[in-house]
Amino acid sequence: MTAFCKQSVLWTSGNEDYHTYRIPALIVTPAGTVLAFCEGRRNSSSDTGDIDMLVKRSTDGGRSWSNHEMVWDDGENTCGNPCAVVDRETGDIWLLMTHNLGTDREAQIIDQTSEGARTVWVVVSKDDGRSWSTPYEITSTTKRPDWTWFATGPGNGIQLASGRLLIPCDHIEADTNRYYSHVIYSDDHGQSWQLGGSTLKDFVNECCIAELENGDVLLNMRNYAPEKRTRQIAMSTDGGLTWSEQWHDDVLIEPICQASLISIPGAKNHLLFSNPASRDSRTNMTIRHSTDGGRTWAFSRTLHPGFSEYSSLVVLPDHTIGCLYEYGKKKRNEHLMLTRFDIDWIKEGR
Repeated sequence: MTAFCKQSVLWTSGNEDYHTYRIPALIVTPAGTVLAFCEGRRNSSSDTGDIDMLVKRSTDGGRSWSNHEMVWDDGENTCGNPCAVVDRETGDIWLLMTHNLGTDREAQIIDQTSEGARTVWVVVSKDDGRSWSTPYEITSTTKRPDWTWFATGPGNGIQLASGRLLIPCDHIEADTNRYYSHVIYSDDHGQSWQLGGSTLKDFVNECCIAELENGDVLLNMRNYAPEKRTRQIAMSTDGGLTWSEQWHDDVLIEPICQASLISIPGAKNHLLFSNPASRDSRTNMTIRHSTDGGRTWAFSRTLHPGFSEYSSLVVLPDHTIGCLYEYGKKKRNEHLMLTRFDIDWIKEGR
């Protein structure tokens, strides 16, 4: 097969009554439908305000897409941080999200001067992403009372070989304002959600996860530690209930930003990673390929050298790769761009 790379715009900021589209998430259903989620920010590019959760569907492997549909619109409030996971046993598609009043800003939520709180919600689709349940709240079982900020994903969760559904998250402790990564999980096919393990040390938040061949779970985290501008890593041997000490992956440089991590089904310990690979700015969206469970990254290639921020990776039905990411030429967040490529294309950029 000849190596290929093709890109297409899924959303353009300023179109269809939304000022900005941000925070992508991609998933493939058991039927082979590709679902793309994002936040539709109605009036500005701000992380708070009137933000809706949107979805598009593709039934031809990401080549063409439906118009976007509404997953959740709560008036002028904030419905965001999409993190999707598919239950392979039931076929259900779960979307975890967070919510806050549109008038409450992140700084107010963190210092506890906000009118409302940051809460955790979930919806499910049982018809291949055509329709979604009414959102329902799961804060009481997934967020501790002494946490202020909370975020799901964004991006994708995973289903472990055990059947457990696992969602990467982050939080901030009240009073100390210390940042941690953690996970939430379901062992009953999404009927209930529980709080899993948190990282041992702080200075980390938005994170992504992958299960390795031996069953260990790798946690890859946005890093705020001042000594290094590289991703932090931890491992779990018990399905995310506890995490090891953290370390830095010196290859995975970052400007403090979200990233995406997935495993390649059927390829032992093969992982793909995407992020803006720069220590200084959110530019240079780069794909990396590991063949040894993330110990090393043998191959890498730049998708876009310009403005690039959040991203979401998925293995498409034809076994090629999709990366939906925030793309800009003249300014940030002009488009949500989908790039489809194969492994050979990454290796050509070695």
